[in-house]
Amino acid sequence: MKLAGKTAVITGASQGLGFEIARAFLLEGAKVMICSRSTKDLATAHERLSGLATGRVFSETVDVSSESEVRRLHGAVCATFDTLDVLVCNAGVYGPKGKVETIDWEDWCRAVEINVFGTVLCCRTFIPMLERAHRGKIIIISGGGATKPLSYLSAYATSKAAIARFGETIAEELRERGIDVNLVAPGALNTRLLDEILEAGPERVGHAFYEASLRQKQSGGTPLARGADLCVYLSTTDSDGITGKLISAVWDPWERLSENRKELQSTDIYTLRRITPEDRGKKWR
Repeated sequence: MKLAGKTAVITGASQGLGFEIARAFLLEGAKVMICSRSTKDLATAHERLSGLATGRVFSETVDVSSESEVRRLHGAVCATFDTLDVLVCNAGVYGPKGKVETIDWEDWCRAVEINVFGTVLCCRTFIPMLERAHRGKIIIISGGGATKPLSYLSAYATSKAAIARFGETIAEELRERGIDVNLVAPGALNTRLLDEILEAGPERVGHAFYEASLRQKQSGGTPLARGADLCVYLSTTDSDGITGKLISAVWDPWERLSENRKELQSTDIYTLRRITPEDRGKKWR
């Protein structure tokens, strides 16, 4: 099994992609601590996952945007695992939907707290444990919100771009400390977030995005397993030395990234960068 003997913390793991990542990790032999804000959903997830791997799944109710709760999570992890090999920062919300001048400001800030502060808090808290592992891994779920504008979802898009740049930044900080940091774009998933978009309706999220979401709902979207399998890959020794990249589970040939490991270390491929006229074959000087 690819993750035999490994330990992992996965946030936002009571349902959707986080649950599927936990499931994949367990099937590959890892011990997993799953986290969620919802005690009820977390208990259900724990029970379901325990059926796959008795004695290898643990759970803790946590609001990742709270420093005190993340410290409590750290204590629980230290009491459960001797070391930590993988941190998956998956917890996230869409936040308010609508025109930026009309949405509720507190809701907007709350989304940023969960998506950005929650990611940063978990990373800074668990880095010392990850550094003690043979090769620590941080995986941040970023997604399409980081790479293109998302009208009427400004809190979500802003926060996803922020954690992408945060991931790139700490990848450089941690490169010499033996911790790889990468970001994952899992594709268009049919999860509770999609249901939120459809429930909000075209007047709040825009007709184009609503229609695209409706088509996604009908087609089934990207299989959750695709993103989970990429997270497994980024947690194995096959990905050692691949760091600071935003990788698409759908469009990138990530199964063979190790073949281009040396070149990836010296290129800005799979990163967020400014596009100049020259990049598009134009000269505006």
